[in-house]
Amino acid sequence: MTDKTRPVLLTGASGNLGRALAPALAAAGYRLRLTDISPFPDALPEGAAFTKADLNDGPTILRLAEGCQAILHFGGISTEQPFEVVLGPNIRGLYHVYEAARRERARVLFASSNHAIGFHERPAGNGELLDADCAFRPDSFYGLSKAYGELMGRLYWDKHGVENLNLRIGSSFPEPADARMLSTWLSYADLARLMERFLAAPRIGHAVVWGASKNPATYWGADHRDRIGWEPEDTAESFRGKVGGKVSGDPVTERYQGGGYTAMDYTRDKPSPKDAFSLD
Repeated sequence: MTDKTRPVLLTGASGNLGRALAPALAAAGYRLRLTDISPFPDALPEGAAFTKADLNDGPTILRLAEGCQAILHFGGISTEQPFEVVLGPNIRGLYHVYEAARRERARVLFASSNHAIGFHERPAGNGELLDADCAFRPDSFYGLSKAYGELMGRLYWDKHGVENLNLRIGSSFPEPADARMLSTWLSYADLARLMERFLAAPRIGHAVVWGASKNPATYWGADHRDRIGWEPEDTAESFRGKVGGKVSGDPVTERYQGGGYTAMDYTRDKPSPKDAFSLD
């Protein structure tokens, strides 16, 4: 699909992932329109323009998307917050993004999250990994908004033919910070390579890809990465000696894939590690 004469809109450009992606994509020759509710804190990459905008402002999002080939949607609330805080940017804002994509016939990469499925238990070491077609089990209002976002992508593909890839990001930081991230870590370099493959892929449809590097301790199995020809190259395993012993000690955090998000505001009795604790 690559057409570097048509710009790419990157929302959430002032966040950590947006700031990592903007220079990488500019270096690859893409014309970028960057937007965020916060000012862009770095020097603008060559060929990039920045517009301060709120995702709740539908007309501005439509204007920014004019002529774009793709929208890389990393904007919105990126941590757990009260429902009313999440509602505007993560629900209404996403609708504005998809309406812009529909009008422009642009494809969408939605920065989803493992927190859309966070209440699935971690693998028991028996090789049974979670595939991308698993049930949503959000662990927070933030995770719930990501499940909603993936379903909006399903709707806009089925009804309007808007191609979209839902990237369920695990933990994307410069390096893993604890033992859980040995399973969930996604390097910035692997993320940037995935963006380039997404933009270049001839056809995507509605796809889900686990956003993690090549981690032997992964929780996740089959997905649709073959549609874009992406395979991660980095691995968290080289950090095992540094962070392998860093665990929370909380039985809920350590039981479920979403980690600490599952334990926030948790009001059930906390299980012991051996408790059978699900009636689905």
